[in-house]
Amino acid sequence: MIKIVLLLLFMIGHGMAPCHAVLPGSSLNRRGLSIFKLPPFERAVRCIKYYEQMHTPDQYPYIGFGHKIQPGENLDYSITVQQADSLLRKDLLRMCALFRDYGKDSLLLGTLSYNIGPTKLLGNSKVPKSLILRKLEDGDRNIISEYMQYSYWNGKLIPSIQRRRKTELLLLRFE
Repeated sequence: MIKIVLLLLFMIGHGMAPCHAVLPGSSLNRRGLSIFKLPPFERAVRCIKYYEQMHTPDQYPYIGFGHKIQPGENLDYSITVQQADSLLRKDLLRMCALFRDYGKDSLLLGTLSYNIGPTKLLGNSKVPKSLILRKLEDGDRNIISEYMQYSYWNGKLIPSIQRRRKTELLLLRFE
């Protein structure tokens, strides 16, 4: 048990652990974690990297930290971690720009859309606009339960996705 606590403290001190490592009732708080000393965009990048990891050929058409290869892109699995980081940042900035009208929630929405795709939030002729965006447009920022609904895959709650959503909320939700 002591080894686990020491490893966790080491990881937190170096900003490597996701913030879900802070459990309710824990003596650690947000201010005590070095990841909260980072700018919000860097927190989002770290969170995505933690959950996505470097993709492998069996995860095609995704490479790097979740970049989807687009038509005309000449990318393959030989990209470096630095190139993958650059693609992630470029993609995340593009996602955040889609939600710039949502102010301080644009980073949270951009991070979610990086993972699920922007259409599930913005909607289109076949998919309605998400309840999250409709609530925000009505001035209601109480979107946690709607946000957590994106923890399902094929109708089944996936614990790892649920942890990711909780982590995103803790890192990026600004009251």
